[in-house]
Amino acid sequence: MRQKWINWWHRPAGGREVVWVALPLVISTCSWTVMHFVDRMFLVWHSQQELAAALPAAMVSFVVVCFFLGVATYVNSFVAQYYGAKRYDRIGVAVWQGVWIGILSIPLLLVTISLAPWFFSQIGHVASVRPLETVYYQGLCYGQGAMVVGAALAGFFIGRGDVRTVMLVNIFAAMVNIVLDYPWIFGNWGFEERGIQGAAWATSIAQWIKVLVFAVFMMRVQYRARFGTLLGLRLDLPLMRRLLRYGAPSGVQFLVECSGITALIMLLGRMGELELAASNLAFNVEALAFMPMLGIGIAVSTLVGQRLGEDRADLAERATWTAFQIGMAYMVLIASLYVFAPRFLLMAHAAYAEPAEFERIAQLTTVLLRFVAVFCLFDAMNIVFVSAIKGAGDTRFVMVTTVSLASLAVAVTWVAMEYLGLGIQGAWTIITIWVCLLGLTFLTRFRRGHWRSMRVIEPELVTVLAETDDGDPQSLEPTIDPLTATAPEQA
Repeated sequence: MRQKWINWWHRPAGGREVVWVALPLVISTCSWTVMHFVDRMFLVWHSQQELAAALPAAMVSFVVVCFFLGVATYVNSFVAQYYGAKRYDRIGVAVWQGVWIGILSIPLLLVTISLAPWFFSQIGHVASVRPLETVYYQGLCYGQGAMVVGAALAGFFIGRGDVRTVMLVNIFAAMVNIVLDYPWIFGNWGFEERGIQGAAWATSIAQWIKVLVFAVFMMRVQYRARFGTLLGLRLDLPLMRRLLRYGAPSGVQFLVECSGITALIMLLGRMGELELAASNLAFNVEALAFMPMLGIGIAVSTLVGQRLGEDRADLAERATWTAFQIGMAYMVLIASLYVFAPRFLLMAHAAYAEPAEFERIAQLTTVLLRFVAVFCLFDAMNIVFVSAIKGAGDTRFVMVTTVSLASLAVAVTWVAMEYLGLGIQGAWTIITIWVCLLGLTFLTRFRRGHWRSMRVIEPELVTVLAETDDGDPQSLEPTIDPLTATAPEQA
């Protein structure tokens, strides 16, 4: 058993390599989880209505940007495959295509500010929540473009395996957000009390600061010389078309998945302020499971992309299964907390909230966390395997599957609520079934192996490694140096 564990840990694409790539990315995503957790904790202390308004408005904001974000994030797969194929000259120009997507999205995103009052007046939430949703959404809009540009810039570092830089930048930006949250929400340190509007402004400023820091790092002399980060600052139409060919389906998948979740939250909000606040709180706590898994998913896409760039689909598959084993172990632990210690997870929210008011929310949230405990296990399956096949380029299948299942989930929920009197637990049952179906579908797709022959970069650029007589590669060194969690810079 001990030898088996040692082999699992030290082998190429084994536990050590996956952990050292994933851990900084998990910390990065957790830093934003902590930021949103603190954000909503402050809003609980400030007003229950603001808590009820925060998640729907944030989800709508994310839905509006997520197509562009999905395309820009796909830069990571291009960088990873170019890096694995040792075509370093293509990396800088690939990153800049994603940045151009972000820049071009900004005016389109800002137009939605004027539409926000009408939109939130139409979704049927209680009158006290609607203006707060509008204000929060409008404040977040000023940082949406930064999210897209920042995702493309982050792809430069993640795709090469320099995940520590991404971790440090994300932690810094999250700290900026939290530091600005406190005075802007409560009116301390000479700031005017802005409540939920101040929380939105803090988030937008933090997003632009993150973009600035990434850009400064990417323009370092060694990167300009090796990866063309300055010379690549141009519109490359063939590469842009290639990015859109694979990235656009990824963006549609991202858009539809987030739209489905948002639509379900909006439907839950029609049940009443209590149901909406409890659902918001349950999703907030669920982020403790989702965001670390998102970091693992980014690591999977990176490792799969790099290994396919090397033409080593066998190691790409091994890295995926290793990540799944690690992710499931984490999810079992978190699911146990949701079931057996839900009040512990709600303690911080309750600290300065009005006791009687919060107790009503907490009782319902405790019930909803049991649903979260079930679907988070399948969400781990969903995130790992969808990240693997997307990292290879199987984005059209992901898009079609997501559109089909999300549309079905929303339609069934709406019919059940409008005509069958579906309650809050019934709605959460549908959400759970939806996530389970996603996980099982993408697991099946991965096992069938269509992704193994896919590439997002130009086929002629793929490096085919020499093999020995027994089928093992002559070099089994991992693409990511597990001692530093950064990609080795080979000349």
